[in-house]
Parts: sequence; C-alpha cells; structure tokens
Amino acid sequence: MEDFYIMKKRNKIVAFLLAGVIAAGHGSVVYAAGYGSVVYEDVAWDLCALNEERMKLEVQEKNTDNDAAGNDQADIEERESPQSTSEYADIGIASVLNYVNLRAEPSVESEALGKLYNNSAATVLETVLDEAGEEWYLVSSGSVENAYVKAEYVKVGDEDLARGVSTRYATVTTTTLFVRTEPGTEASVLTMLPEGEDVVVYDALDEYGWYRVSTEEGLGYVSGDYVTVRTEFRVAESKEEEKERLEREEAERQAAAAAAEAARKAREEEERKAAEAARKTQEEAAKAMARQQTQNAQQAQQKNDKVQGSSQGQSSSSFGSNTTAKPQTVSNGQAVVNYAAQFVGNPYVYGGSSLTNGADCSGFVMSVYQAFGISLPHSSSALRSVGYGVSLDAIQPGDIVCYSGHVGIYAGNNTLLHASSPSTGIKYTSPVTYREILAIRRIF
Repeated sequence: MEDFYIMKKRNKIVAFLLAGVIAAGHGSVVYAAGYGSVVYEDVAWDLCALNEERMKLEVQEKNTDNDAAGNDQADIEERESPQSTSEYADIGIASVLNYVNLRAEPSVESEALGKLYNNSAATVLETVLDEAGEEWYLVSSGSVENAYVKAEYVKVGDEDLARGVSTRYATVTTTTLFVRTEPGTEASVLTMLPEGEDVVVYDALDEYGWYRVSTEEGLGYVSGDYVTVRTEFRVAESKEEEKERLEREEAERQAAAAAAEAARKAREEEERKAAEAARKTQEEAAKAMARQQTQNAQQAQQKNDKVQGSSQGQSSSSFGSNTTAKPQTVSNGQAVVNYAAQFVGNPYVYGGSSLTNGADCSGFVMSVYQAFGISLPHSSSALRSVGYGVSLDAIQPGDIVCYSGHVGIYAGNNTLLHASSPSTGIKYTSPVTYREILAIRRIF
C-alpha cells in the first residue's frame, strides 16, 4: 500500500508539471484549473522530489528533440546524397543511315566540324534549343570537341544500345595473370596472360569481381583485382581526319592498281615466253620427227629392197574377198608399230592427220605409213582396199585392221593401236576383236 501511495503522489506531481504547476509554499501548490480560477491543494511530499522529477522530464524532452533532429538530418543527408548512375548515362549513340554532321553552332546552316557515323558515340555535355525550339546536344567525340548535333539523330542513355555498339577491354596489371575456366581461384587454369595484354571482356560478374574474357584458347575468367577495364566506342571523324583518310585510301588504291598492272604485265610476259618456248620446242620436235621419219622410211625401203621371192599363190580371206598375199617381213611391220607407239596419248581430232596435234583413226594410219613412204587414203572405208588381205589367223604387227567406220594398226599380242575417240586419244585396245573386223590389210 505504501508503494502504491508513493506512485499515486508521483503521478499527481507529473500531472501538476504538465498542467503548469506553480509552487505556493511548503506543502502546497497552485495550478491553473481553468480560466479565471486558481486551486490550492495540500500535498504531503518534499519539494525536492518535484524538482528532481522536473529535471528528469527536461532531460527526456532534450533527448527527444535530439532524436528528432537526428532523424531530420538523416533525411536531409539521404535526400542530398548522390544517386548511382549508369556509366552510359551521358553517352549518345548516333542512330542514322550513314552519318550525321557535328556543327559549330546549333543550326543546320552552321559549319560542319566532323561526322558522327551510325552507332558511333559522343559524350553529351548539354542540351540546348535552337531558334525554332528544336533540341540539340552539345557533345564531344574523338578529336571533335564542343560541337552540336541534332537530338533527333542521337539516342542518349540507352544502356543496352551503348553496350551493344561498344567494346570493353581488360588490361593485365600483374606480371602473369591466370585465366581460369570458372570465376574462382580454385578453378583450373585455361591459359596465362602477360602484363599489359589486352583481352575483350564479354561479361562482368560484379557480385564476384570477375570478368569473362576472350582468349586464343577460348572464353575464360580473370579476377578484377589484376586488370583495369575500359570501354571503347567508335567516335566521330573530324574534317581533317576524313581528308587524311581519303588521301590515304586513294594512295592505297593507286598502289594496288599499279601492283595489279605490274602483275598483269609480268603474267603476259611469262605467257609470251612460255608460248615462245613451246613454239620452239614444237619446231624442234617437228624437225626431229621429220628426220626420224626420213630415216625410218629409208631404212624400211632398204629392207624392202632386200626382200626376195615371188607370189605364193592365192590366199583366201576370211572376210569374204580373195586377194593375192605376199609374205610380210615381220621387221617391217614391227617398225611401223614401233614408230606409231611414240604417239600414244596424243589427241584425237576429227578430220585431223597430225600425229602430235591430233588425228582421227584413218588420219593416224595414213600419217604413220606416210613416214615409211607409203601413201594411203584418209578414209576408213577406203583403207579396206589397200595392200592385200590376210586372215585373222595370219595377222602380224603393222597390219591395218578395218572395222565399220573405224581403222587401226595391229600392234601384236592381240592388241590394236589406234586413234580411238576425242575422250581417249591415241591408245591401245585389247582384244583386237573388241569390235567386228571387216578386213585386215597388209602393206608390206
């Protein structure tokens, strides 16, 4: 009960203080009970207690004020603290078909200081209005500084676009940097980079402090503690830079044209020399062939003059005609085959009679025998009537084998030597009966 009484007195004191209590004397107080009235009330408590309570209230009020002031200051500091912005916030990217001019003043009539090509970047310094109220940006890009560009041709603050047209590079700042397969020092090493090496950055893993970069060995990760990262854009080209570039390109074009002309002339000279060499070779080959043909013909004639004997009577041809057969000296026919064999692989030319440049089947037979002083017709059907006929059983090297629309020279061993076709040229074919034989004619 005593504790309750003391608490009750304390509550009354607090109430007095809050109501505006005035001390009237020991054991009594006066406080305003209402407008125009004063109330006296005796209380049995020590005035010192009142003063103590009052001091406590003042301290509490002061602390409350300080807390409120602190909260206000925090609000002010929070409002005044700078907000984090994107590194691309003041980057403008040209969005045009080719280029937009950067001008000395915000006017299309103003001097052009340079060109900002499509997807090139500029740092936006200020936004201004021209006399017509249209927006222009004051920008700097590359060597072109403090120039104006019409706002409608530039996109500002588009982070996705800026990232897409820029390239980020990481430069190694330590002696040797490990590029790892995953973002972490426990991952295996993909490759190593020397100090000062630049690599392209594909992604930044900000939460880990690692960058995904491109190397010759593939994509890997490097720690941000050992690289410095920069972002590069394509920038404007000043009038002076454009002039230098065009002059350089023209010089390169002229140099390339001169080199191409020199190469053409050198190629033509080489072709001329090759053609001249080929012509001389052909002439020498033709002369050698002519000498060989003359020599072969002379030898054949000499051997033929030594052949003795007379007609051995009638020999019946197995191909339907009876002709008078003379015994052939095998060496004569073999000489024909040996001579003809050197032209194997040369081309077939319809109507031709050149053993080197091309002959057809009858032209080949005609020209081979011509080398031995024998004149034969240039016709496969006409060749069926030259010399005299022999049977297949009696066939010997050098005999002329006639087919329907075709003709060749028997080379021995059941093989035909002939100008076969445009696709195969002069060649050997076996067996000799690969087609129906119409006649076999012997010249010697």
